[in-house]
Amino acid sequence: MPSLENNYVIRASNLKKSFGDFTAVDGIDFTVTKGESFGLLGPNGAGKSTTMRMISATMERTSGELEILGLDPKQRAPQIRSHLGVVPQQDHLDNELTVADNLYIYGRYFGLSRKYLKPKMEELLDFVQLQEKRNEKTESLSGGMKRRLTIARGLINEPEILMLDEPTTGLDPQARHILWDRLFRLKEDGVTLILTTHYMDEAEQLCDRLVVMDGGKIMAEGSPSGLIAQYSSKEVLELRFGSNLNADMAPKLEAYGDRLEILPDRILVYCADAEAVLEKVNHDGLKPMTSLVRRSSLEDVFLRLTGRTLVE
Repeated sequence: MPSLENNYVIRASNLKKSFGDFTAVDGIDFTVTKGESFGLLGPNGAGKSTTMRMISATMERTSGELEILGLDPKQRAPQIRSHLGVVPQQDHLDNELTVADNLYIYGRYFGLSRKYLKPKMEELLDFVQLQEKRNEKTESLSGGMKRRLTIARGLINEPEILMLDEPTTGLDPQARHILWDRLFRLKEDGVTLILTTHYMDEAEQLCDRLVVMDGGKIMAEGSPSGLIAQYSSKEVLELRFGSNLNADMAPKLEAYGDRLEILPDRILVYCADAEAVLEKVNHDGLKPMTSLVRRSSLEDVFLRLTGRTLVE
C-alpha cells in the first residue's frame, strides 16, 4: 500500500454523487485518520449510504476527489476492497450453513487459503464469543449472535477499515452492549471503524468523531462532546403540560432558558442548570404535569441540525 498522507486512511474533497437530476451527495469534505472511529449520522435520504458505497469502492463518484488508503477507487477499486471489511445492515448469512462454514466459505470467496483460514476462524469465533455455536446452523442463532457472526465474517481478511451500516439495529440492550465491547476491542487493535447509526447513544459511545449529514451536505463535524457543547446547552428540562396546553405555555417559559423547543407532547427548555429552572417554574406556579431533568445529548444536536420532520 502507498504511504498515507497525514496518516489519513480516507480523504474526501468536494465529493459529489448525482443520479440524473438528483444530487445524493453534494460536495462534502472529510478525512478519517488511521485507528479512528468515525460516524456518519443523518436522517433517511441524507446521503450516508451513498457516501458509504463510494468509500467501499462499490459506487463511483460523479466528481470531486476521494482517496481510500492512499488509492483512488476509480483506478484501484479491487485493491481497496481487499483491505476493507463490510458489515451490512442486513446480515445476509447462509442459514443452511453452520456458523463455522459461513466464515470459511466467505473467506474462500476472498481467495484466502485453507492454511490461513483454519486458525483465523478459531480466532474470530473466540473474539465474537461463538465457539460453542460453531457447528450450529445460523438460522438457529439469535439476532445478536447473527450480528456478531457478520462482524466476524467482515474481519476474515484482516481489514484495515471496517465499515458498519447500522450495526445494532433491532438488537436488545444486552446484545448491543456485547457488540459495542467487540467494536471497542477492534479499535484498541488499531482497526479504523466507519459506521452509520440511527442510535445517538451508540454514536456517543463509539465515535471519536462524526459528521451530521442532511440533504447530501455536511451540517456539522466534530467529537460528540464538542458538538453537544457547540449546538446545545449543558442540560435540558422536559416539561409536559398536556398536549392542548403546551403551545399556550411556551411564551411564559421563554425567559427560563437559553432556547425552547415546542413539541406536540412536551416543551424542551435548554439551559445550564435544569434543576434550578424547574424549581423556578414550580415557584412561579406554572405547574407542569410531568418534568424530567437530563443532560444534553447528541440527539438534541441531531434534531436541531436536521429538524424533527419525519423522513420516510
